Amino acid sequence: MRNDRLKMMIVAALFAAIIAVAAQIMINIPPVPFTLMTIAVMLTATILGAKYGTLAVAVYVLMGVIGIPVFAGMKGGFGIVIGPTGGYLLAIIPAALFVGWYLENFGHTKVQAIIANMIAVFIILVFGTIWLKLVADLPWDGAFKGGMLPFVLPDLAKAVVAAIIGVLIRNRLVAAKLI
Repeated sequence: MRNDRLKMMIVAALFAAIIAVAAQIMINIPPVPFTLMTIAVMLTATILGAKYGTLAVAVYVLMGVIGIPVFAGMKGGFGIVIGPTGGYLLAIIPAALFVGWYLENFGHTKVQAIIANMIAVFIILVFGTIWLKLVADLPWDGAFKGGMLPFVLPDLAKAVVAAIIGVLIRNRLVAAKLI
C-alpha cells in the first residue's frame, strides 16, 4: 500500500512536469496565443483522477508561484499568479479536482470524460475571466471579449481531445497495473 502511494506521488510529479512543458508549447493564433497547458491539465485529471490529478496540477501551480519558470513563456513567480492571468492558473486546480471527481463518480468512459472536461473548460474560463475583470479593472464585456470568447472553441476542442486520449491512456495504464 505504501509503495502504491509513493508510486502515485511520483507519477503526479511527472505529470506536473508534463504540464510545465506543455505550457511552453504555444500556438500563435491571433488575437491571443494558445498554449497546450490546459490540454495537459485535462489529460492529467482524466488519467490520474481527483486525488493525484489535483496534486499534480497543484504542484505545477506551486512550482510557478515559488518562481520556477513553468508558466507560459518560461515565466514564474507570485506576481504572475496575482496578475491578470492568475485566475486562469488558479482555476486549473478546482477544474482538475472536478474532472477527477466527476469521472470517479460517473465512470471513466469517453462520453463522461468529454462532459467532465468541457465543464472544466468553463470552470477555468469563468473564474479566469472574473479574475481578469477585477485585476485589470476591465468592463465585463471587455473581460468577456478578451478573456473568454477567444478561448471557448479552442478549449472545448482541447477538452474533447484530452478526454478521448486520456481515457485510452488511463485504461492502458490501469490494465498494466501502473496506476
